[in-house]
Amino acid sequence: MKKLSSYKNLKVLVTGSTGFKGSWLCLWLDLLGAKVVGVGLKPEKESILFKGLKLDKKINQFYIDINDVKKLNLIIKKTKPDIVFHLAAQSIVQESIINPLQTIKTNILGSANILDVFCNSDIRALIYCTSDKCYQNNEWIWSYRENDMLGGKDPYSVSKACAELIFKTYLESFIGNNKNKKMGSVRAGNVIGGGDFKKERLIPDIFRSVFNKKKLIIKNENSVRPWQHVLDPLYGYLVLGIHLLEKNKFDIPNWNFGPDVEKFYSVKIILKKIEALLNIKIDKQVMKKKNIESKLLLINNDKSKLELNWRPHLNIDASLEYTCDWYSEYSHNKNKADEITYKQIESFQKLL
Repeated sequence: MKKLSSYKNLKVLVTGSTGFKGSWLCLWLDLLGAKVVGVGLKPEKESILFKGLKLDKKINQFYIDINDVKKLNLIIKKTKPDIVFHLAAQSIVQESIINPLQTIKTNILGSANILDVFCNSDIRALIYCTSDKCYQNNEWIWSYRENDMLGGKDPYSVSKACAELIFKTYLESFIGNNKNKKMGSVRAGNVIGGGDFKKERLIPDIFRSVFNKKKLIIKNENSVRPWQHVLDPLYGYLVLGIHLLEKNKFDIPNWNFGPDVEKFYSVKIILKKIEALLNIKIDKQVMKKKNIESKLLLINNDKSKLELNWRPHLNIDASLEYTCDWYSEYSHNKNKADEITYKQIESFQKLL
């Protein structure tokens, strides 16, 4: 926690502030005493977290698209952030199949806008978030490391691989050895936690089916993912941010944040654990049509442990318990989303 105290009074800009991870990060930064500026689209109908956390009253929020580089530049000049956390993205694989051009525009060109603004401003540090899906997935049992090949089959994965290549281009072509500007890209595994109501994601789909008493449709119950609670990778981002602000140097400016290599679980196991926690039997059906998503995806977190002294603090059981508790409490009182989330952040901080 000593390092995180450095965020007090720091000017922090978060893109994607109205999304799931962005909302959690903004609330945590507010709790740490940072002066938070949010940039993001107006929340979608099912995105209740930003409003539920009352972030519009806690942070300086701008509702803009990151593809609008003119407005983006104006906000940077007006707010003068010390550090930027770039989380804005089209984050659903199935949506990338339906709207590939929009996914490419946001995840590639939008991210390039952030990089360009960063390089041409006085911002000191940039945390640039992509995804574990940026790796060329060979469906093998070995976990991917930060120097493994990038690639993908679906538009979402390809857009994240391209975002990483653009990051490398800007770093090597425009930042180089500039001691006053530092940037790092972060690749998190499958993030879960309370307040996510996006469609085509396992945990939100589970709780929607439970709350609405409808059958849960599963793409592939044997798919294995690096599941982790949202607070674990966000803690990694925050720690990395302090390292970059302190001008610490790293040979490879990319970091994976995920559970330990031996602790990955299939959709089937996740379902059984949630059923046990909720003491219910979930009515489910496996999709018959072809699923485009990979069946096996593992990432290695050794570099983050070694260089940042980071580690996952919540194992799968604790992650699911946090998540189930959040949704259960929220279902009983929808006006206390901020209290529930604050309580979980404070509980997590005691583990640090």
